[in-house]
Amino acid sequence: MKELKQVTEDLLVLVEKMMNEYKNRRESGEKGDFYTEVKPFADEVKMKNDSWKELSMAWIKDYRPKHLHLLQIMNTFDNIEMLSVHCFFPESSYNRFISHYQSVSYVLGTQIDDLKEK
Repeated sequence: MKELKQVTEDLLVLVEKMMNEYKNRRESGEKGDFYTEVKPFADEVKMKNDSWKELSMAWIKDYRPKHLHLLQIMNTFDNIEMLSVHCFFPESSYNRFISHYQSVSYVLGTQIDDLKEK
């Protein structure tokens, strides 16, 4: 559980980075370079995200938290992958980006709270 808490906290930091990146890209109008910016960042996120998904699914099966379910983990996993790429493109839909960001932040935050209680 300690490892899951750490990975979840790391992902929260990365998700905040994505939001800041997206805001900066919207202001500047500049797209991220695929090979020097987008891919390295998306690869870093993918490693954390893969680990988080695996640990989270096992945690849910073992501890059955009240506020989180397997489907939320799967959706959050997908949303994180998407945000990690879309944050570099200013033309990405603002409402969609914000909606996914809020959803991801809620699930990760709820999970941290649950892990602290245990």
